[in-house]
Amino acid sequence: MNIIFMGTSEFAVKSLEKLYNNGYNISLVITQPDRPKGRGKAFSFSPIKECALNLGLEIYQPFNVNSEESVEKIRKLKPDFLIVIAYGQILKKSLLGIAKLETINIHASLLPKYRGAAPINWAILNGENKTGITSMKMTEGLDSGPIILQKEIPILDTDDSISLTNKLSELGAEVLLETLNRIIIGNIVYVEQDNSKSTYAPIITKEDGKIDWNWDVKKIKNHIRAFKPWPGSYFYYDNLIVKVNEVDILFSDHNEKIGTIIKADDSGIWVAAKNGFVIIKEIQFPGKKMVKVSDFLRGNNIEIGKLV
Repeated sequence: MNIIFMGTSEFAVKSLEKLYNNGYNISLVITQPDRPKGRGKAFSFSPIKECALNLGLEIYQPFNVNSEESVEKIRKLKPDFLIVIAYGQILKKSLLGIAKLETINIHASLLPKYRGAAPINWAILNGENKTGITSMKMTEGLDSGPIILQKEIPILDTDDSISLTNKLSELGAEVLLETLNRIIIGNIVYVEQDNSKSTYAPIITKEDGKIDWNWDVKKIKNHIRAFKPWPGSYFYYDNLIVKVNEVDILFSDHNEKIGTIIKADDSGIWVAAKNGFVIIKEIQFPGKKMVKVSDFLRGNNIEIGKLV
């Protein structure tokens, strides 16, 4: 089987490795162009490019994968499968019809829920207790193609976007192989999605990371779990952005003003929220490392009664 693999993020790496280790012929890996990163703006490779280089696979990095040049390059390779996982560009009709057998997408949600760029983050933020992987036939719509296979896993209270991404990456690789096997042997049924049940998981922005203390304390904890490592959850203290990495929560009726720091000691920084208190355990001030609050307080003060 001749496969062209399209992916960019770390989420897609395990699927590429699984294909390679199971003997599939990967004639081309397509990933996003190298991007400047960090303060020095040095160009960095995508995780998929790093993986493809290690595996000795041919790499192609078009700025526009739907250009005539790109389409012709892909067509000449005569792929049996075109596999797309966390790639970062929308494929147009000219590409979707090239593969002899199928153009497949692996998506990190139980479609039709959480269509879009950030399904893992929004599932955690919204307090879902399960998620999963969907393989589907790609169409021109946004994650709306017929479902081939789905597998679900629970979202644990201890999960954050990092741990859940790792779990779903592993599951995605398994679902991909099973999907290919089913298509090859002809044991497959396509199930149309119920568009009336669809929800959207838009791309995350830096502004999404700001904590609103008027939220339910459970939502605040979910927010912190959902937005690791980027953009991170944060609040303002003396006009400085302070990132929060870990919290405990306490449900409680109180008369404190929402957003007020009521206590700061080795147990954490206590902030009044809608229906209780958020106890911040780890913080990061600008230009500093993330530290435990107990360590921070050994050389620094936090103003009690301050609104944040």
